[in-house]
Amino acid sequence: MELRLAAVFTSVRAAEVKSDEPLCAYVYDLEALRQHVDQLVSTLPDNCRLFYAIKANSDLPILEALAPLVHGFEVSSGGELDWVRAHFADIPVAFSGPGKLDRELSRALESNVECLHIESFSELQRLAEIAKGASQPMGILLRVNLPVDNLTKTSLMMGGKPTPFGMPVEQLEACFNWLQTHPEIRLRGFHFHLLSHQLDAQAHLQLLAAYQLQVRQWCDAYDLQIDHINVGGGIGINYRQPEQQFDWKAFSTGLVALQDNTVLPGINIRFELGRYITAACGYYVMQVIDIKHSYDQYFLIGRGGTHHFRTPYAQGHSHPFHVLPVNAWPHAYPRLSVSNDRVSIVGQLCTPKDLLAFDAPVESVSCGDLLVFPYAGAYAWNISHHDFLRHPPPMQWYLPTEQS
Repeated sequence: MELRLAAVFTSVRAAEVKSDEPLCAYVYDLEALRQHVDQLVSTLPDNCRLFYAIKANSDLPILEALAPLVHGFEVSSGGELDWVRAHFADIPVAFSGPGKLDRELSRALESNVECLHIESFSELQRLAEIAKGASQPMGILLRVNLPVDNLTKTSLMMGGKPTPFGMPVEQLEACFNWLQTHPEIRLRGFHFHLLSHQLDAQAHLQLLAAYQLQVRQWCDAYDLQIDHINVGGGIGINYRQPEQQFDWKAFSTGLVALQDNTVLPGINIRFELGRYITAACGYYVMQVIDIKHSYDQYFLIGRGGTHHFRTPYAQGHSHPFHVLPVNAWPHAYPRLSVSNDRVSIVGQLCTPKDLLAFDAPVESVSCGDLLVFPYAGAYAWNISHHDFLRHPPPMQWYLPTEQS
């Protein structure tokens, strides 16, 4: 990855030289993305499938790089479904998410969606009404808000407690009974997504084991014939301690052992990872346009801000960054600098919430230098409030794969 980082830095420096104003940009390393996903897929057991949750980053070059590598895409809205089908007519698609409109359910049928994840009994009933008369049954997974004993908590919990996501276990029997009289719907399995930002590989393995044991019990109790379960995504990125990331090697090794001893023989396990797939391929770049010393603190003011890169504020962390020195200083006035001190990095917005990093140590940084924020390839540009103050968007470019 160090070689790839050097390629990113070279690209950023070249762009800065050509720019006639302070640089602000997103850079995506598609070769790093390809290598990462190749490694994920190659280490999964044979009965596991990797779908990409496009909500993390649905840029077309990202999807084009991923389409040959993953087993399918997961979408969470009609807009995402239309975007995928406009560019990938045949790739398998799973459609998740709460609050689906009737027209989105109809669009799923028309678009040959492989599987719909159903969030509630009422959504199931609406789908049946829409699906009547279809040429083939609509395959579904029931999303279940499953209580799990000793569930390891993360910073974002979406199940195991009252939430708007999925259906409680006590409603399942009524669903099973209802499905027996509705042949237009085919129950293919279950969808679980209880948490996000999981950094503990062993805790995640224990959670998957609990999912499989529970599904085995339902299959036995209700004589269910299913073909897969979707265990969601949830694997996180450690923004606070980037050198301590989720241990995929330990996880995939444990997953092989878990599947060798599975209580669900012949059943496929589907992952729908988003952040963990694309976060590390993206970088947000902002050039320092001013340095302020206010009371006892230094502030670096960069071109851009959280209207471009909302990740740090959304996650509540001080984002890691690299300083890329720029030697040229074409101005007559003095160049401001900070050395061996701590700084906060802010943008151009009229709010103290425009904060990307805080109390961060720097060896040296000057006006005109470039700040490069890694792990900006997921839930970054696409979740940011672009129109606030009507600043222009950042530049965006993609470093090609070696196979391009």
